[in-house]
Amino acid sequence: MADFTDKTVLVTGSSRGIGLAIAKAFDAAGANVILHARSEISPETLAEFKSEPKTLQFDIADPEAAESSLKALYKQESFSGIDILINNAGITKDQLAIAMTPADFAQVVNVNLNGTFNVTQPVFKKMIRQKHGAIINLASVVGLMGNMGQANYSASKAGLVGLTKTLAKEGARRHIRVNAIAPGMIVSDMTGALPEKTQEEILKNIPLSRFGEASEIADVALFLAGNDYITGQTITVDGGLYI
Repeated sequence: MADFTDKTVLVTGSSRGIGLAIAKAFDAAGANVILHARSEISPETLAEFKSEPKTLQFDIADPEAAESSLKALYKQESFSGIDILINNAGITKDQLAIAMTPADFAQVVNVNLNGTFNVTQPVFKKMIRQKHGAIINLASVVGLMGNMGQANYSASKAGLVGLTKTLAKEGARRHIRVNAIAPGMIVSDMTGALPEKTQEEILKNIPLSRFGEASEIADVALFLAGNDYITGQTITVDGGLYI
């Protein structure tokens, strides 16, 4: 495991699920972790960390809220900057395309894609001045292969892949690396709520015959954050679903 002592990591959407797993992995690796969520993070969640993480509370879909919260963070006297940004926050609102409302399509794209940009831009500007940094965007395998009932989600995650490649090109001269992780089916409240028959059908299409664990996404985030010669890539972690 890479040593991230004295590195500061911001993980959006880190009150639960994949985001929380990533934040805890960086905490275990010695990093100073900043947690983010739309609502207040519970004391029970904070107690899971070795150190006492900072917390941010704002809606990433609101560009003014994102900018003001990050500006306030950077103005703190003891704050030295963000070394690693993990853009994990996102939503789903599934429906077949013929029944999906324009509002449902726009909301998912606005949170997942625009929201990622809202957080990334102010941090990216600071990283340009720092002349170092790493950004990891949580895309999805459905952004690469599509999925029935997820036109909005697939489009937003495909957009993140394009954003990742562009930022990687723009940031390279200032030693800023930008990559994406595209998870497949990961054990979560959402997958756990699927009917058993549906889970069985999905498993038939996964060569490794199981859903992934959030910790396995966190492992890849640590790897990408610690490798100085990988940028502009999208790493699929999907048990072979997209081959």
